[in-house]
Parts: sequence; structure tokens; C-alpha cells
Amino acid sequence: MEEKDPTQTKDPTQTPEDEYEKICYICRRPESKAGAMIQMPGNMNLCHDCMQKAFDAITKGGMDLSQIQNMPYMNLNLSDFANLKLPNTEIPQKKRIRKKAAKTPEPSFDIKDIPAPHKIKSSLDDYVVGQDQAKKVISVAVYNHYKRIFYKNSPSKEEDGIKIEKSNILMIGPTGSGKTYLVKTLARLLDVPLAIADATALTEAGYIGDDIESVVSKLLAAADNDIEKAERGIIFIDEIDKIAKKKNTNTRDVSGESVQQELLKLLEGSMVEVPVGSNQKNALTPMATVNTDNILFICGGAFPDLENTIKERLNKTSSIGFKAELKDRYDDDPNILSHVINKDLRTFGMIPEFLGRLPIVVTLQKLTTPMLVEILRRPKNAIVKQYIKLLALDEVKLVFEDEALEWIAREAQERETGARALRAIMEEFMLDIMFEVPKDPGIGTVVITRNYLEKKGGPRIEMRG
Repeated sequence: MEEKDPTQTKDPTQTPEDEYEKICYICRRPESKAGAMIQMPGNMNLCHDCMQKAFDAITKGGMDLSQIQNMPYMNLNLSDFANLKLPNTEIPQKKRIRKKAAKTPEPSFDIKDIPAPHKIKSSLDDYVVGQDQAKKVISVAVYNHYKRIFYKNSPSKEEDGIKIEKSNILMIGPTGSGKTYLVKTLARLLDVPLAIADATALTEAGYIGDDIESVVSKLLAAADNDIEKAERGIIFIDEIDKIAKKKNTNTRDVSGESVQQELLKLLEGSMVEVPVGSNQKNALTPMATVNTDNILFICGGAFPDLENTIKERLNKTSSIGFKAELKDRYDDDPNILSHVINKDLRTFGMIPEFLGRLPIVVTLQKLTTPMLVEILRRPKNAIVKQYIKLLALDEVKLVFEDEALEWIAREAQERETGARALRAIMEEFMLDIMFEVPKDPGIGTVVITRNYLEKKGGPRIEMRG
């Protein structure tokens, strides 16, 4: 005896047969997959696809439908079905599919679901070292963005008549300073879908490469094809400086200024048709319409040599005399990017219309040696903590001396690739340890020393007991 589904609501007019789905007599698909069924005489159900195939076979060649599998007696007249009992038309009890209860609608978006800016920054501090000003600006921008969505859907909007404009973010910082990692951490803390796209793969429509709509298609895929959820997500377009306007070129710029112009409609907010489950549009791919008005766009780039443009502009104000500014005043300024203005970005190659749709500009500092040391050990998922956990699974304790961490930070500083160099250095000297330690079950503790990193000796090994 089958158990009744507690989610089903009992209708007094409903018969026991109505609790189960109808199944197509030919393809054996239930109505939840094949759609509404056409009921034929003799208690036989056909889906629209199979019925259409049957009609097509008749119109094209006068095909004998009695030769089709699972379609006996189709050459009879419909009037003969009244007294005819078809074999195997009853679906066995174990194969019958009970109808699913209607899904309860998800609760609407509430501003209480988004933490306050100070809580967002506090959560980012657990994973991202330094960049306090950038974290503060992003926390406020994200909080205001979701307040805008809440206000837009609230009934008080029509009474006030106030329209809050959209504020997208432009992140500028040297490579390895944490632009992508900051956005990933933010999306994970807010529990919203995130799509990361690379601007270098975008081209003008009609040329080889990804179309602009593919950016929204990635967000829809990250939201499990839930349009309403995707319209509250975040899109991070990395390497945005690579679509700057090319200088001194006579060819068509299909991956530069033209991409900036096509991105305007997405940044400002528009209805975009994107393919579902694919990045390419074709006749066989279903399309979905997504409104980008509530999607937060964050564009990031390293903008190489932008520092020289900023210094050149600042040095124009220098003069001669006792109170004059020195021309080399900004040469060693680690926060030179914080002086950036739209004029500098336009000189770099970004068009004014594009910059106007990114009103919030966030600059990230170049990582210093003390910051790299903190990145190694302080965040919740620090690289050092990851290796400690890996060896702990082999019941081995891993210890890093302070001098060893400082040596790693200075070595990463010389490579000039930011925090990415830390992982590369750790992989180099941890390779032999991760290979040799599991061989000897008597090893209890491994201490990483500076001499080992400088290849003047080996790590200090302490045996168990």
C-alpha cells in the first residue's frame, strides 16, 4: 500500500486516478515532462509531440500507423474503440507517478537580508588583509545597491516619486592586490550568484569571440537558471583595461572601444535576451529575458602605466620657488593610484560614456612586505593554515618560524606578482616535504626554517614520542 504524500491537498471532487500523472501511450513520458495529454478512446493518452508525429506521418506519405511500436489497431475506425479493450493500456501501480504538489513561492527580497556596511567590512576583514579604504567603499556601495532594489519594489516609490540611480563600481589596482578575491569573498558572504567574465574574450557582435550577452548568460547559469535570483546577482568583469581604445591603429577595433560601447546598455540597465545553458545563440537554444537594472556590475583592471599618467598630470602643477612642489614628489608614493581621476582614465583609453556608468572608483594599494606576511597567516583560509591542515590529516604538526614567513614575503615582493607569488613559493619548497613525510610514520613535527628556504639546510624534524 502506497503512503500518501502529506503535501497533497485533498480535493473532495478528485478521484483516485486524478492523483497520478497521465503517461503517454507511445513515448511513456509523464505529463510533467511531456505536457498536457490528449485522451483517446479506450483510456489511452497521447502527448502533443506523438500526436503531431502521427499526423505528419499521415500527411507526408500515408504511412501505416499500425506499424508504429506501441500503436496497435490504429488502422481501425475511432467508432470501433467503444467496444475494444486495448492490451497493456493500464500502467502498473509501481510505475505510476504521483503528481507533485505546487511549490510554495519563495519569500520576497527583504532589506533585512543584507547586512549593514560595517558588518560587511568586518566579514571581509576575516579573509582580506589590508585595503581598508577599498573594503569600506565596496561595503557602502553594495549596501546602497540592494537598498535601491528594495526601494524600487516597495509601494512607497510611487508616492515619493524619487528614482535612485544605479551605482556600478570600477576597481583599479596592481596585479595580485586582491581585486578578484575581494569580489569572490563579497558574493560568498552575501549569498548571491556571482559571474566572473574576462573582458579580453569579448568582441563586437558578429566577430569571433564572446558576445556581450555571454556575461549575463554566465550569471544566469550561476543562479541555476533562476531569472529572479540572477537579477539580484553580481557580475565581475576582469581585465577591463584590456578593452581600452587602441591608439594609432587603422584597423577596426573589434575588442576595444566597440566593446565599451556595447557594454553601455548592460551597465545602465536593459532587457537582454540570453541563451539558457549555453554561451552561443542558435535556433535550438532556449532564450530568456534578463533585466540588468538590478545587477551590480564591478569592473576591475590593473591599468598598467596609469601611474605615469597620474604623475605627469600632478607634476604639471609644480613650479619654482620656496613653496614649489618637487617633480619627484610622487615617484615613491605607494598610493599614487588613489589620485586617479576620470581624465587619467580617458587618457588611458576609456571612453567618457563608459566611465560615466561606473561612478564609484575604488583603488587598491600595492601589497607591502608586512601585508604579505599577514596574508600568509592571518586570514581564515590563509595559505599557511591550508598546509597545516593538509599535514594534520597525516597526523603531523607543521610549524613556520617567523623568519621563514618574512623570507617568503620578501621573495614574493621581488617577483612583483602580488599575493599570487606566495602560492608559487610555497608550492616550491613544500613539494619535497609533502612527498617525504608520508613515508615515515614516526615523524611528528616539521619546522620550516629560514635556512631551509635559503637552501642552507633541511627542515627541522621531530619524531614522535
